[in-house]
Amino acid sequence: MIRIDGQLVSAGSGGVYNERMVKGYRVWDPYRSKLAALCMLDESVDLTTDMKVLYLGAANGTTVSHVADYVDCVYAVEFAPRPLRDLLTVAEKRKNIVPIAGDATRPDRYAPFLEVVDLLYQDVAQPDQAGILIKHLPFLKQGSGIDGGMTAILMLKTRSVDIRRTPEEVFAETIERLTDAGLSILNTCWLEPYHHDHAAIVCGVGERKKIPL
Repeated sequence: MIRIDGQLVSAGSGGVYNERMVKGYRVWDPYRSKLAALCMLDESVDLTTDMKVLYLGAANGTTVSHVADYVDCVYAVEFAPRPLRDLLTVAEKRKNIVPIAGDATRPDRYAPFLEVVDLLYQDVAQPDQAGILIKHLPFLKQGSGIDGGMTAILMLKTRSVDIRRTPEEVFAETIERLTDAGLSILNTCWLEPYHHDHAAIVCGVGERKKIPL
């Protein structure tokens, strides 16, 4: 990841969402992007030029555009019509973004449009956030993460899972579900002060299990 004067940046052309520029780089605002917040709080998180990424919950493409500056290809899944229109506009200017109109709870419906990827990124704020990530594990490339690297990142919005329970209780249950699905937990991070009641869970390969779409 590239940092200039303590700011996270990416190297693509600017003007996606009126982002600031510094020394020819786009400033990646951690207050607007949970992935940027994670990268600011955990410098071990890295995106590389050979990565293919499956991004769930692409919204209007703000974070997707920064990810695309770093990696080979981003498959960006979004369901809501309004942000999807914005995502399509972003994808017109970045040919390594593949926008997909799809419901992340039903990956079987858009599976024909995907290839295997190196990294799953899950930012769909629904009650079954862990389940959505788990359903997409079959899209992970065999051998990804074999050297202890990350294979999946879940951005857990605890209040979207169950507002009646504490964030810590939701977090603990989510960790258990991910490990039961065969993932190893490489790191966890609450995203304060950038995002309240949000936690990032960085996963690697554990005992890979066969999971139907």
